[in-house]
This record gives sequence, C-alpha cells and structure tokens, in this order.
Amino acid sequence: MMKAASDTGDKAPAPPVNPFFALVVGVFAVSTGAIFARLAGEAPSLVIAAYRVGLAALVLLPIAWFTARRELMQLSLADLGLAGVSGLFLALHFATWISSLEYTSVANSVVLVNTNPLWVGILTPFITHERLGRTAVLSILVSVVGGVIIGYGDFDTGGKALLGDALALAGSICAAFYLLIGRRLRQKLSLTPYIMLCYGSAAVILWTMVLVLRLPVTGFSTNTMAAFWAMALIPQLIGHTSYNWSLRWFSAGTIAVSLLGEPICSTIMAYFLFNEGLTVFKILGGGLILFAIYLASRGEARKN
Repeated sequence: MMKAASDTGDKAPAPPVNPFFALVVGVFAVSTGAIFARLAGEAPSLVIAAYRVGLAALVLLPIAWFTARRELMQLSLADLGLAGVSGLFLALHFATWISSLEYTSVANSVVLVNTNPLWVGILTPFITHERLGRTAVLSILVSVVGGVIIGYGDFDTGGKALLGDALALAGSICAAFYLLIGRRLRQKLSLTPYIMLCYGSAAVILWTMVLVLRLPVTGFSTNTMAAFWAMALIPQLIGHTSYNWSLRWFSAGTIAVSLLGEPICSTIMAYFLFNEGLTVFKILGGGLILFAIYLASRGEARKN
C-alpha cells in the first residue's frame, strides 16, 4: 500500500501544513491505540476491535459517498473481492493484537505488533518473487533474537504472557498481509475510498463474528464507550490518515521509520497510566526488535 502510493512519481504541491508536524501527530495518535484498548477492557477483545473499525467506517461513509462515489462505483467485482480480503486481514490484525493486551504488557504488545516490516520482507519473495537483500536478512535475524529474549523473560510470568506475545506477533503477520494485498488496490484508488473499503469490510467481518459468538455489545460504562470512540477517532482516523497523507511528501521508508515512535510512546504512557514496569528482558529484546525494524525500513527506503 505505502510503496505503491509513493511510487507515483507525481510532483507534490507545497503542503498546507508542515509534513513533519503531521508525522508527529500521527505517531502520538497511533500510540494511544493500546492505551484506549486497555481502558475499554470491560468489553471482549473482538467487541473492542469491532467498535474501533466500525465507528471509523461510520464516520468515513458520508465523506466517501459525497467525495469519491464515482471511484467506488467504477470498481470491478475482482477489486471489491480484493478489498474484502484486505479487510479480512485488517480485521484479524485488530482481533489478535487487541486480544494480546489481555495477556501481555503494552510494551511487549506494541513492539511485537510493529514487526510487520520484517514479515513483509519475508513474504515479499513469495508474493512478488523479489529476493531478500542482506539488510532484510540481517533485520530478520536480529528481530528473532529480540523476540526470543522477550519470550524468555515472559516465562517468569507464566504462559499467559507468552500467549499475549504470540497474539501480538500474529497481529503483525496479518498486518503484513493486509499491506501486501492492499498495494494493488491502492494503485487504483485515492486515499478516502481505499480506507473506506478496508475499514468497512473489516467492520463487517468483525461485527459478524461478534454477533455469531453472541458477545455483549451494549451495557458498557460511559468510560468504555468513550474509549471506543477515542480509538476510532484518534489512532484509527487521525493517526493512520496522518501517515497516509504524509506519504505524498515522504518516502515509505521514512514513514516506516517514524513508526518506531509508537512502541516508545505507548510504553511511556502505559508506565504512567497503568504502572507497567520495564524489565531488562523487555528493554533488551524490545530494543533489538526496534533496531531490526529500523534496518528493514531503511532497506525499503533505499529501494524507493
């Protein structure tokens, strides 16, 4: 998705606001996602995920209808099917990642879920038949070492923390599939209809799962409902839109490197809000994974 958007080669006009400011806003906004998910903890994880993308899609629907209706109407059934598959992986990403917050710390969860550049590197040869470069191989090896260190530290806290780590990794892999599959559709669509289709299809899938499983969707406290709306508006719409908007002036690699700020900001906020301490294993393993993501992102930047 991001690579396709940055490969257009069009000369961008002067930005209405400083793109660096947009990146800072995006980093902070996305970093609040794990915090709001924790604050909505009285609801099941699938319900939290469904409300996050469902409310975001609800806000986008009238905007997309009035500004991009013609684009949406011109899509083929194959394109709509591709959007559905992309939305499926987005739904699985949120379902697994938000579930991970029930079992492991915010620090572990946000570091592990942000390893998707590494998974993109692993999956790219099988999907696009491109060979992995030395930087990509090195970043994967470093990330594996970091993940082993985090997992070793979580043995002390029991199997639940390891389950949370595994769910966060699963969420990262789903995000990688979401990005790779969405690249083709992003070449045909502008930003608003693209995210409308992805968020909308993810919302339909998640709400179907919620209803089939007969999970509670009402009766939550005012604070939980506020957290639902906060997730939809701040990390989903403001955060992700800021990144996508910034792609007009920055390379995909630069955007990916900026995402390293998310686990740092989320960990700091969790420390003050939830009193989550940082162990040596979290610091060392998380640091290695952040370095691996940096290597992978810089390698991607050199390709662009």
